Amino acid sequence: MQLRMSTRTFEGVMLIDCSGRLVFGEESASLREAVKKLVLTNPKIVLNLGEVNFMDSGGLGTLVSLYTSAQSAGGALKLANLSHRVGDLLHLTKLYSVFEIFKSEEDAAKSFKNSSA
Repeated sequence: MQLRMSTRTFEGVMLIDCSGRLVFGEESASLREAVKKLVLTNPKIVLNLGEVNFMDSGGLGTLVSLYTSAQSAGGALKLANLSHRVGDLLHLTKLYSVFEIFKSEEDAAKSFKNSSA
């Protein structure tokens, strides 16, 4: 299943709901393009990965790249609602310590307000 994305705003934060596979190739490129456009107008990004059922090394690399892009734009990229598979993969690769991870996208969005106070 290809990666599908939808965007919405919650408390001034861009939420990107992802579902399907986040793998090297078209899927990673489409997510990278979407975030690159969004970060120009709002560098506060939350990726909801609850419906991502598979991720490969290309998907992991994309997450790291997006994290760096958001920071360079003066914002942050946070992860929310990780599927069991994605959570296990982040633990296995030790990337769990790099990202701020939340149980829900609402909690992740609210954390932007808490960190700027």
